[in-house]
Amino acid sequence: MEHKKINFEIEVYESIDQLTKEDAWLLNEAKNVTQIAYAPYSHFQVGAMALLTNGKTVAGSNQENASYPVGLCAERVLLSAASSLYPGVPVESIAISYHNDNGKSDRPITPCGICRQTLVEYETRLQHPIRLILGGMEGKIFIIPKAGMLLPLSFSGDDMK
Repeated sequence: MEHKKINFEIEVYESIDQLTKEDAWLLNEAKNVTQIAYAPYSHFQVGAMALLTNGKTVAGSNQENASYPVGLCAERVLLSAASSLYPGVPVESIAISYHNDNGKSDRPITPCGICRQTLVEYETRLQHPIRLILGGMEGKIFIIPKAGMLLPLSFSGDDMK
């Protein structure tokens, strides 16, 4: 029997003031994008803003519907838009923020399982890590150097061969 340990490190910042100018801008844009989320059922608006390797930016917000909880997360909306608008262009960084009408928005949240799988697939397909900047409307911020770190034992196309 063999034991293996899987771990990773994240950067933790106390506030947005500690971020680089570019990271702070991206996170502020993600905060602004929460305003265009369509979340009448959960009242949990998520915004995401990506910086692509070509310097372009793309936004995404969560989109719910009456067949709740069926809907689209901000991260998947963003990746779909990015791959449609700029096919084959990798994502450098994604900032993700949220506004919770039912409570506080004062700590980082991480992508859900489906979004983690989608992020890993996107990283693998374009062979480029996606750096994540995670923060609420205030409070601490997490920076994760590669989205795939959130799903270390991911399912992939190789598993279907």
